[in-house]
Amino acid sequence: MDDVRVNRADRRQPAFEMVDLDRLVGEDHRVRDVWAFVETLDLSMFYARIKARGETAGRPAADPRILLALWLYATIDGIGSARALDRLCEHHLIYRWICGGVGVNHELLRTFRNESGAFLDQLLTQSLTALIEQGLIKLDEVITDGTKVRASASRGSMRHAPRVAEIETELKARVAKLRKELDDDPAVTERRLKARRLAAAEERARRVSAARGKFAEREAERAARAKQHPGEAAARSEEDGPRVSTSDPDARLMKMADGATRACYNVQVATADEFVVAIQPTERGNDRGLAPAVVAEVERRCGQAPPRLLADSTAMTEEDIVGFAADHPGMTVFAPPKGCSETAKPESRARYERKLAREPDCLRDWRARMASDEGKKVYAGRSKTEHPHARMKNCGFGRMLVRGLDKVRTVCLLHAVAHNFVLAAARRTVRTGCGAA
Repeated sequence: MDDVRVNRADRRQPAFEMVDLDRLVGEDHRVRDVWAFVETLDLSMFYARIKARGETAGRPAADPRILLALWLYATIDGIGSARALDRLCEHHLIYRWICGGVGVNHELLRTFRNESGAFLDQLLTQSLTALIEQGLIKLDEVITDGTKVRASASRGSMRHAPRVAEIETELKARVAKLRKELDDDPAVTERRLKARRLAAAEERARRVSAARGKFAEREAERAARAKQHPGEAAARSEEDGPRVSTSDPDARLMKMADGATRACYNVQVATADEFVVAIQPTERGNDRGLAPAVVAEVERRCGQAPPRLLADSTAMTEEDIVGFAADHPGMTVFAPPKGCSETAKPESRARYERKLAREPDCLRDWRARMASDEGKKVYAGRSKTEHPHARMKNCGFGRMLVRGLDKVRTVCLLHAVAHNFVLAAARRTVRTGCGAA
């Protein structure tokens, strides 16, 4: 075997490689569509923030088009972590193609995403207007539904008010100690390490302080529920008091579809022809009474209220039906009404009948509509909203990697734009294929 000639690995030999990134990416690859889409957008609000101009000293900034394209393609690819995206930009061909030799890091990527909320809100509105003009969205029927997404907080981070006050006191002492050590230590290396420790402690102190401020809001909600359900409130003990997460104060404990209780956000999603036309993350544990705000957002983004609205029975209240009848007389609501229980006592049934007799005409029409076969057939189409939810959750929408309602809203908008982009491309392909046939 000594005379066998093979090429053996030599990993110590320095070598130069010539790589043509553009030739390595296929002409029909989706990343080219993403880049072409980003090139059509007006990013002047991002360019206005760049200080490197003309003869002004300073290193050139990364092109905002690159950063937006990275996040848009990463969202489609199911990547929601800035650090993971940073690694992909170094080693993955497609992400290297987007960068085109421009260096990025996770801090730059994270900051860009956190500051893009206003732009993404505007972009979603503009893209919906374009999709309606192209006939891909008809807006004849809008379906609203809430979906629970896990927050970047564990159930163990949910604390009662006394414990949060103790943690806040401990953190204040720790921040003061670290700040004193930083001022007293002249060593550069040690100062950098202690500066990072101080920044981490200050960030946690801010979250704990925000958590403490949430208790007044939660106590007010609890008092309001106690007025509506006095028997349920009397059965609760002091240990059942409100708890707030010290990791993400905006997150709430919610019961998910699998029966588990986790720290979550309740995201209201409105869809039309399976496109996302409105998306609103909330701290509410249930969907009750949230439909009017979703319809208002649809009207703001699309310029009109839908002629037909499908909603879950838990989201639509009788007050909402009356309000829609007054504000949107041309809109027909399809949502199952809550009836009287078959096991209800005669007194309860009699009160229910008296209540029905006093209802306005709009509620009577609604109940008659939902009792008809046609109404049931129309409402059966509400299941179509599960498809957009599933597609977005397959791209990482089911778990938030950011903390705070504002950042969560930005991520939700990014998912909505990415979902609509992919679905529009697929619909255009089908339409072109049918035309060619």
